[in-house]
Amino acid sequence: MLRMQLLPARLIKPRAIPSRPASSALLSSSSPAAGATTTLEDVAANRKGLAKVVLKKGKTQVFKNGNPMVYSGAVDRIIGRPPPKTGDAVLVADGSERAIGWGMYNSVSMFCVRLMQLEEEAARDPSYALNMEKLLEARLDAAVDLRQSMGLPSDDTNVYRLVNSEGDRLSGLIVDVFGDVAVIASSAAWIEKYKQEIEFLVGRVRNVNHIKWRPSIDILKEEGLEISDQGDPGSSSCPGRVKVMENGICYLISLEGQKTGFYADQRESRRLISSISRDRRVLDVCCYSGGFALNASFGGAKDVIGIDSSSPALELAKENIQLNKLDPGRISFLREDATEFMKGAAARNESWDVVILDPPKLAPRRKVLQSASGMYRNLNSLAMQITKRGGLLMTCSCSGAMTQSGLFLRVLQGAASMAGRRITVLRQAGVACDHPIDPSYPEGAYLTNFLLRVL
Repeated sequence: MLRMQLLPARLIKPRAIPSRPASSALLSSSSPAAGATTTLEDVAANRKGLAKVVLKKGKTQVFKNGNPMVYSGAVDRIIGRPPPKTGDAVLVADGSERAIGWGMYNSVSMFCVRLMQLEEEAARDPSYALNMEKLLEARLDAAVDLRQSMGLPSDDTNVYRLVNSEGDRLSGLIVDVFGDVAVIASSAAWIEKYKQEIEFLVGRVRNVNHIKWRPSIDILKEEGLEISDQGDPGSSSCPGRVKVMENGICYLISLEGQKTGFYADQRESRRLISSISRDRRVLDVCCYSGGFALNASFGGAKDVIGIDSSSPALELAKENIQLNKLDPGRISFLREDATEFMKGAAARNESWDVVILDPPKLAPRRKVLQSASGMYRNLNSLAMQITKRGGLLMTCSCSGAMTQSGLFLRVLQGAASMAGRRITVLRQAGVACDHPIDPSYPEGAYLTNFLLRVL
């Protein structure tokens, strides 16, 4: 049975975080006095072997403004012998060697430091300066409080993002909560080093009874780590599938599925689809486990079809029909290639009142943006051809390179021209509110969602 009541979201079970050996460079030998204005240099003076990463002149301001990703090309020199190792805390300093912040070092990655705290923050509150364990606790606590202020979890939603990497100032760390299961996605070496502490803190969040650790193996290779893909032994007690609720709709999700298992970032757009689908024929292309299609059916659509090429995803989608006691005569899912299905529908002059197109990431990197633009244009041209004139098309791009380029609307205009249609923009959206984005790190923006009227 789902436990949906809204409970105080603070971390509970106030026990000490598992500590590292006293020889660790990250443990403080003494705590700064309350109200003290201790700077990072003062704190560092009590640390033996703490290295300093000195930035090139003219490269400092972007990091002082909050961008946490210190790339190797911005570094002039590293002061410290022996040199720091991957996972060590280091000071980051401007060209005059004055500290501007501290972060976690990586000797292999193109991002040699992920900044964790800036100098002015440490001056205001030195309690977790150069102390990763205390910083983790403070940031997790703040993340929980933020979600509670956004109404998450709630009586009708118990699937949400608890930590969104740079948006919650924990670069490389993603935590999604699915009912009583927390899935932790790791994409930075420092996260693997602090795995025990992170699992402990996440395990103290109310209603979380199971934790699944999902390392991003390919990204971690770029971080200099070789991580096994055999699975985490500690996740053995975690169920392979879990039942969750979003906006009052139940879903069975696979924890072995895409991303962490569910696309919580589209929550608000799914709710919109529910509100505009009454008495309409709806087509959900690249439907995965049926999120948009189920919302359309709940919203009173007279006929809903979901299309996807993944058999496991469609099995979940079909189970979700039964789970929600929906009429299988009014909602169905088909295993089809998206392009071929839309081409066939266009050839038959078949059309729908509402079409949703949410393809997988087509532009994972900027270098493929041009070719991906062509694929997006072709897919959207087909989608427009099978949208009734005067009907609605919700079209999405989850490619960071496309979203950050600002070109998606231009691509859609090109698609409309190809299809012989005109479009007007009714809504432009991104991720749900539990996916905060730091404007000083625009690379964190990846999702674009347009609702178009197709004429």
